[in-house]
Amino acid sequence: MLPPVIKIIALASFAAALSQRALDPVLPHVADDLLVTVAVAAGLSSALAFTFAIVQPVLGAAADMFGKARLMIVCLVLLGLASILGALTTSYPLLLATRVLAGIGAGGVFPVTLSLTSDLVGPKLRQVALSRVMAGAMTGNLLGSTASGIIGDFFGWRGVLVILGGLAIVASVAVAYGFKGAAIIKPTVKADFGKLAQGYKVIFRNPNTLIVYSAVFIEGCCILGLFPYISSFLFDRGVTSLSIAGLVIACFAVGGLFYTATVSRMLARLGINGMMIYGGIVIAIQLAATAFSPNWQIQALSLLLMGWGFYMLHGSLQIFSTELSQEARASAMSLHAFCFFMGQSVGPIAYGFGLAHAGKMPTLLVSAAIVFGLGFAAAKLLKPTKPADAGGLR
Repeated sequence: MLPPVIKIIALASFAAALSQRALDPVLPHVADDLLVTVAVAAGLSSALAFTFAIVQPVLGAAADMFGKARLMIVCLVLLGLASILGALTTSYPLLLATRVLAGIGAGGVFPVTLSLTSDLVGPKLRQVALSRVMAGAMTGNLLGSTASGIIGDFFGWRGVLVILGGLAIVASVAVAYGFKGAAIIKPTVKADFGKLAQGYKVIFRNPNTLIVYSAVFIEGCCILGLFPYISSFLFDRGVTSLSIAGLVIACFAVGGLFYTATVSRMLARLGINGMMIYGGIVIAIQLAATAFSPNWQIQALSLLLMGWGFYMLHGSLQIFSTELSQEARASAMSLHAFCFFMGQSVGPIAYGFGLAHAGKMPTLLVSAAIVFGLGFAAAKLLKPTKPADAGGLR
């Protein structure tokens, strides 16, 4: 039986995810309005992802020392304000700066929700509980991408940022009210930088650490790094509706919701290693399919299947990350997010280079081959280990 507070944590995850990919469907219009190329405009996604990544060690430590719930609320407010400020900008550098602030705000929400969930739920039910929290993020990505396309058609990309930013601020109030009086609003330990340093030592003593962090970096680069280019691929085929671009991108989150509905059965049947292997295979097939420039309906189905495979692989890697340390779990999950979003910040740049110099098909086929091997490598190299600072399994 999962604790009821998981629903509140999922709400925070949902609110943070609404704005994270808000500009992807409207990126061609942002480029036109601010007089930059689509490849340059894709840097907005890289800026948010890179900032999200580099603040993780700091925010993870802050969450462990000052309270995970408090940090989530403050960061939701920052995310909302940064989005609204972005709508008021008149140049690309200023918009880029607001996406950096949004990255800081988003960086204090999602990884903290994962560590807080892991604190509250034992290993046996943890993957199921994490899937519920991830469902909040997936729904946010789904509605954020879809809504941004629809809003963009009616109010432009500036309207997208204003509306989704306002929703993030409203969500911060709702989460604050939901956590009011809860014991978990306060930090579980006193601020102790010596203990923090010891926590990082425990994390990096674990033999799984470098493997799992490398795996999530590759995921972010090869899978999420593609997203800023989806709408331009559709534009190349003559599909210029932002609503359709948003719908296609949102199908990735629909695949994630399908994973949430099936994870218990798949885990029982395949085990965690099988989940990683089959997840990598499914993703690789869909990346290869995208290389052949299908029509938007096929592309939407491909993104749905890619989302399903991605969460099979990524959800399994998350479990290994939650068991790197017990006392410094927020720090471990923040480092997990750091590597994942560093991959997302490098990915658009790598894809942009590949698309410009090698072309669409070779670039996506190479990416598919990498992800295909990733699932097998993770299943072979990652081994269940007890955290060095755990007194016993919970």
